Amino acid sequence: MAGTVYFADLRTGATKNLFDKIGLLMHQCGIDNRVSPQDLVAVKVHFGERGNHSFIRPVFLRRVVAELKNRGAFPFLTDSSTLYTGERKEAVSALSLAIENGFAYATVTVPLIMLDGLRGHTAIEVPVTGELLTKVSIGAAIVEADALVTVTHFKCHELTGFGGALKNLGMGCASREGKMRQHSTVGPTVSVKLCTGCGRCVTSCVHDAITVLDTTARINKERCVGCAHCVTACPERAINIQWNEATELLMKKMVEHALGAVTGKTGKSLFLNFITQVSPACDCYGYADAPIVNDIGICASVDPVALDQACADLVNQARGNLDTALRGGFEPGGDKFRGVYPGVNWEVQLEHGEKIGLGSRKYVLVRI
Repeated sequence: MAGTVYFADLRTGATKNLFDKIGLLMHQCGIDNRVSPQDLVAVKVHFGERGNHSFIRPVFLRRVVAELKNRGAFPFLTDSSTLYTGERKEAVSALSLAIENGFAYATVTVPLIMLDGLRGHTAIEVPVTGELLTKVSIGAAIVEADALVTVTHFKCHELTGFGGALKNLGMGCASREGKMRQHSTVGPTVSVKLCTGCGRCVTSCVHDAITVLDTTARINKERCVGCAHCVTACPERAINIQWNEATELLMKKMVEHALGAVTGKTGKSLFLNFITQVSPACDCYGYADAPIVNDIGICASVDPVALDQACADLVNQARGNLDTALRGGFEPGGDKFRGVYPGVNWEVQLEHGEKIGLGSRKYVLVRI
């Protein structure tokens, strides 16, 4: 069965501005029936990296949460800690950066909550009927919320071709252990040059997999389960992830984590994608390169597979911008994602999402 995707272009006027269109998109998706008074609603966003400017503007999130509050719900903005070491590897640094990037209460009018706790390990194992996985580790705040709204910046991504609602759900809602399971088939490694033998990783490891020998931490591969607790515990950034998973398997595992993120949210989820500033790389980078196409609009649906398929089609139907990272597919109808990352079969995530029952690649696009 085809999913319905609602589309609003960026044309506005005195009687209808872009904020009004956001509200109309949510209304068209049936927000009145999906959110009840006093529901705790997780609004999953990307808080952005320092130096990046392509993440969704906080003022747009204010309208999203206003629509939820108008229905008597209790929304909160949420994001997860990163698997890599950096500005967003734990809650204190991540939330401080979010406020720097404009996601302050004065702007968004709701609390900011890290969905996976203080250090990225507050998670719940959710059973899934996946092709590769039978359970996935999802941030506790997502699982415990009554309803879920994702607000996603649709852009290119070096591992998945594009990053849309499926990535925001699967990778963005996963705990650090869940992210590790998606990206790597082996445990983390220790840099001998950086390690000082302080022992913090030893006390952080609940599996007794780390010891310090000759002032250097050693990870026992037999005991290591890949939870990645040690990555954030290390003050020297000496413990690193081995990013060795094949892209097609990564996408499949990401989509199976997306299935876990929406488990228990039947009739209580809604997804919005902003096809604006379509940058050639993820918002996790400390910069945002020139957009590969002009701004297109905003799409919304209750089917994340149909939504991402529609957004990918809209980007590919656009004319590519010269003097950008785009190297092919400039013509309308050309594959923009392969034009940036020719070795990535981005359709895998959509095919797998449909296969495991997360949604349909067939859609009806309704312009509002």
